Amino acid sequence: MSDPLDIVFAALADPTRRAILTMLLEDDMAVTDVATPFEMSLAAISKHLTILTRAGLISQEKRGRVKWCKLEPDALRGASVWMQGFGQFEPVNLDAFERFLAQELETEAKTRG
Repeated sequence: MSDPLDIVFAALADPTRRAILTMLLEDDMAVTDVATPFEMSLAAISKHLTILTRAGLISQEKRGRVKWCKLEPDALRGASVWMQGFGQFEPVNLDAFERFLAQELETEAKTRG
């Protein structure tokens, strides 16, 4: 899978990765903070972060001993342009997308407990 569009859609296909993106809408986060709400190992979260990074949806940088994650919202531009080609979709409104991701995270949190 080498097409950037395929990589972005594959990254977005997983609910954990979508939840991570929602969390990063608020602010940059340390990897350990990203992992906190999930019932999985830090290694599993790191794999999700690697997929999001490869898709260009987030960037990671080391600050001292801590690795930080930052949302890269422009990475969705290609997917937005592709969907607009069908004429059925409005241009992606990042504010609306943020609300959608927030609702997804809230729904997932309610179903967990």
